[in-house]
Amino acid sequence: MSWLTWASIPVLLCGIWLYTAQLSGSFPTLRGKRICLLIAHPDDEAMFFAPTLLALTRPELGNHLKILCLSSGNADGLGETRKKELIKSGMMLGLRNEDDVLVIEDSNFPDSMTVTWNPRLLSNLLTSAFAPKMASVPSTSAPQATIDILVTFDLDGISSHPNHKALYHGAHTFLRSLMHRHSGWECPVKLYTLTTTNILRKYMSVLDAPASVLNMMLKKKELGSYPTPLFYASGPAGYRQAQRAMTAAHKSQMRWFRWGWITIGRYMILNDLRKEKTL
Repeated sequence: MSWLTWASIPVLLCGIWLYTAQLSGSFPTLRGKRICLLIAHPDDEAMFFAPTLLALTRPELGNHLKILCLSSGNADGLGETRKKELIKSGMMLGLRNEDDVLVIEDSNFPDSMTVTWNPRLLSNLLTSAFAPKMASVPSTSAPQATIDILVTFDLDGISSHPNHKALYHGAHTFLRSLMHRHSGWECPVKLYTLTTTNILRKYMSVLDAPASVLNMMLKKKELGSYPTPLFYASGPAGYRQAQRAMTAAHKSQMRWFRWGWITIGRYMILNDLRKEKTL
């Protein structure tokens, strides 16, 4: 190829990136909602959900977003450090204040690649956090909750980490418990999950934008207060903010492979979420 062809490639990529970020801003989004991002470890919010956080915390949308982390990530004995890093990262990604980050310390939920967290225990924890009066609400009344939306990993957990996958099952168990004895009522909490892609797309960075946008356009859509699917794409400024949330906040986690992730990982730029169907 000629030098002109080579020189045009970065321009083309930049154009795709800017167009995708602008286009995502025209898609339906969430407004005026109480939202909880449910994660397994400190740094999940930056490595996987940064575009969602940056989009949904925009002041003009009127959302109030909190992060609930089910472990301190203490596998290497850095739990206290990682708690502080999560708070710093959350603030960098748009949270209102430090109190909007809660990290759970519970031996039932260890940071481990070999332990599968019990969905019933996860459900009990979510109930105490978001539906503490569930048992006292009569079956003739609508179920109540202190949040409108729960956002977490999908069935495959993006990286197949068992802790990530457990959150999906725990969230579904929580919603089923919330609706127990309340048939005929609408569930007060909607569950959105982050879509897992194949390994090739996972490391294509902004090059995955055309496929992501096409999938978004082809999927069956629901509009209204809780639209689905949702699609968020960060521009260059948002991408740098997500990278800084890792490099400046999560310093203890910056191993060589994470440098690769924050450089070419598509989840640093693109997030597509779908609303789960719940019984």
